Amino acid sequence: MPLPPAPRKKADLLHSPSQRKPWAEADPPSPQKKPEQAQLRPVSPLVTAKVQHLPTVARIKDPGSETARSAKPSVLANPKTSASKRTKKNQTQQKLFVLDTNVLMHDPMCLFRFEEHDIFLPMIVLEELDSHKKGMTEVARNARQTSRTLDTLVSLNGSDIAKGLDLSSAGHTEVGGKLFFQTMPLAFDLPSSLPQGKADNQILGVVKSLGPLHPKRQVILVSKDINMRVKARALGLLAEDYQNDKTLEDGDLLYSGALALTPDFWSKQAKSVESWQSGGHTFYRISGTIVSQLHINQFIYFESAGEPSLYARVTEIRGKTAVFKTLKDFSHHKNAVWGITTRNREQNFALNMLMDPEVDFVTLTGTAGTGKTLLALAAGLVQVLDERRYTEIIMTRATVSVGEDIGFLPGTEEEKMGPWMGALDDNLEVLGKTDTGAGEWGRAATNELIRSKIKIKSLNFMRGRTFLNKYVIIDEAQNLTPKQMKTLITRAGPGTKIICMGNIAQIDTPYLTEGSSGLTYAVDRFKGWPHGGHITLARGERSRLADFASEIL
Repeated sequence: MPLPPAPRKKADLLHSPSQRKPWAEADPPSPQKKPEQAQLRPVSPLVTAKVQHLPTVARIKDPGSETARSAKPSVLANPKTSASKRTKKNQTQQKLFVLDTNVLMHDPMCLFRFEEHDIFLPMIVLEELDSHKKGMTEVARNARQTSRTLDTLVSLNGSDIAKGLDLSSAGHTEVGGKLFFQTMPLAFDLPSSLPQGKADNQILGVVKSLGPLHPKRQVILVSKDINMRVKARALGLLAEDYQNDKTLEDGDLLYSGALALTPDFWSKQAKSVESWQSGGHTFYRISGTIVSQLHINQFIYFESAGEPSLYARVTEIRGKTAVFKTLKDFSHHKNAVWGITTRNREQNFALNMLMDPEVDFVTLTGTAGTGKTLLALAAGLVQVLDERRYTEIIMTRATVSVGEDIGFLPGTEEEKMGPWMGALDDNLEVLGKTDTGAGEWGRAATNELIRSKIKIKSLNFMRGRTFLNKYVIIDEAQNLTPKQMKTLITRAGPGTKIICMGNIAQIDTPYLTEGSSGLTYAVDRFKGWPHGGHITLARGERSRLADFASEIL
């Protein structure tokens, strides 16, 4: 494109020939008035409104637009009007969330989880935070942390409570909303069946009164209390659960750790697959669309009638290619682990991870009777007593009762944990019977040796510890919160292996669900880590009675 001609006199515009015509059509100059007079003439609202609807293509493409703006101010739209319209549009799209106290005590960082939306805190919420801040429980700690966060936001320079506190000022730049406090009494009318003095009903009254004050915005109550959400919807109010603490919406979406190959997999990979052998294992390098579905240490299997089966583990993903490594067959008696052989495909997957020294973190999920504790103990005893890879086995679990507590338990830490470790005793009894040639005295000596290498610890005394070269088993991990799970896993020192086991469908803690359990959290976060693995055990192997009972009951 040729350059426009150079200006010949002062205040001459740089117009190309193709751009002069649109400007002339959009705003023809008046021959009777001078440019100086046009600048001094006030712009009427009618003229401004008309000009706003004119085409703007010429103004965008004009290389001398800056000069044109200074020469013709009358053709410009009011910048204040445009900014106000834009701000108003954004405000109507923003939601106003009223937080219940239980949300703040559940997650102290919940104030920064609502992205561009605003947050409103009723005064009664601050009163409840103050009443729950005393004590050493997790709820009390969260209440104190929330209070400190609120104090930080209020004490910042330039903060005005009446206009709202900018949440991004606390260092969370990804948050675009504001925090509002109740600074004046709000009139509301609730049904007479709801007691006015109860805190939950006062919060409902605040939500109801905010609706007429913000008619163009959605006012939504966020609460962890199911009954409160039901009452809010009964009153015609919007209510939601706090979802940020949930790793998954549905437990069925949890990563299983295994993937079945399609029957036509090898026919599609016949031309591009590479294979080689090393260290008694066969390796396959494959490519294609299936690579995007794989994770490191994920198990894959191929089972088809009339064709040889394949059981392997993903060891490498690089670009659009992946490497499979065949597994060791622990179902054969020559590969038995402490006399235990696997009975199904998933158990074989689990033992391959438990016996691999390169895998530091293993998660096992499955229903009762799938062999989680038995496999973990057998692999631990072999690596502690035979291979001397670890010095001892440490076993712990969440002490959550199924029924009513039986009261005070006397004795030391291990003696107090004894009633909770019935699963350990049952599995040790099975493992002790595997050595059939030792005789009664030999089995008794073996049991004493085994028990000397197994330490039972309580979760209450794990903070501040560091385990060196230990084989740690965390049983009933589905009853742990994500924070408790993080506390336990971070205890691992050099040479330590941690195994987390549990059944997410059998949660006994009243404040946890399948989506918010610490076990679900760990499985999802460690998915694809080169030194971690997970497998879901599918079939129970206790007895025909237990299998039948689990199906019909």
